[in-house]
Amino acid sequence: MLYFDHCASTPPHKEVIRTLAEVMERHYANPSSLHKPGAEANKLIERAREQAAALFGVKAEEWIFTSGGTESNNLAIKGAARQYRSRGNHLVTTGIEHASVYEAFRQLEREGFRVTYVPAGPGGHVSPERIREACTDDTILVSVMHVNNEVGAVQPIAEIGRWLRSRPKTLFHVDGVQSVGKLPVSLKEWGIDLFSISAHKLQGPKGVGLLYVREDVRLDPLLSGGQHERGLRAGTQNVPAIVAAAKALRLAIESQPLRLERMTRLRERLVRQLQAIPELVVNGDASSGEMAPHIVHFSYPGMKPEVIVHMLEQNGVVVSTKSACSSKDDRPSRALLAMGLPHDRAASGVRISFGDEHTEQDIDKLAAIIRMTVDTLKPLERKGGGQA
Repeated sequence: MLYFDHCASTPPHKEVIRTLAEVMERHYANPSSLHKPGAEANKLIERAREQAAALFGVKAEEWIFTSGGTESNNLAIKGAARQYRSRGNHLVTTGIEHASVYEAFRQLEREGFRVTYVPAGPGGHVSPERIREACTDDTILVSVMHVNNEVGAVQPIAEIGRWLRSRPKTLFHVDGVQSVGKLPVSLKEWGIDLFSISAHKLQGPKGVGLLYVREDVRLDPLLSGGQHERGLRAGTQNVPAIVAAAKALRLAIESQPLRLERMTRLRERLVRQLQAIPELVVNGDASSGEMAPHIVHFSYPGMKPEVIVHMLEQNGVVVSTKSACSSKDDRPSRALLAMGLPHDRAASGVRISFGDEHTEQDIDKLAAIIRMTVDTLKPLERKGGGQA
């Protein structure tokens, strides 16, 4: 089985698995307890926090451990909006954000906030000019993802962040779930105030994430209770998962430059082969901006994407349609529609995402199976049996 769904979740690194098991076996005490086993567990958490800080060149106390990317995004967006509502009532995001960001803003709209959803171009890239035009004197938060989780378009975070420095009352949140470990990230240079990470997207365990909160930024907590995580995230910390997440983060960032070079070659190889299949349209335009090295997205207009996904699986290949969070929603992709793509392309998208284990031979095999699948489905398309 060839697993090409790394955007949904990655196979955990063997070192991470060993670390998780070892900490779970030896350090089971509550890290908030005053006794020695509790203090030892807490020391592991703080060491993990220091490791994360060192990797990004920021302070240890600026990192909060959460239950994953969804919680990190929700805490950053809702926490900032509610905390700084006295400054203004306007928020800016894009139409191509992950559901955990998009739905958080929809909820804030129901609370009375005004939200502007900036559309992306047909290649999936958001214009910094459109972000600037969307901001008003009442804008207190801008949230833009670094890498789009469907088509892989890399957003101009550095340029947006530099401009937002001139607006000290406007915070800048970046969803970095699909970028960390694949692309370089500079929190300070890019002027980022809040940054979300999910461990299981970079060969770490599920159920743990990180949120960077710049030291002078205050958030309204989502969870009430004890004073864990600087009072921003009540609840007993998951010590084994936190320690394993820090190890996964270190391994991913240390190998990022080599991974970027290698995966870029694999992506270009796959794109060339898919473009040679007339029925398919590759989404995301590298000529209009950067593309993430690990994501290839294509549409088969007129064909239901789940038909393609299931047929590929029957031939030993695992891919996905939209993000895993939205995969059971049979409506056209909200992100692709926000890019201005026609309905038939937005309703027939398939996402391929790969990782360290994949080779050129795997890419060639994948392309051959996709071509065979398309040839098999052509009669259905002519008869209308596979139409979305």
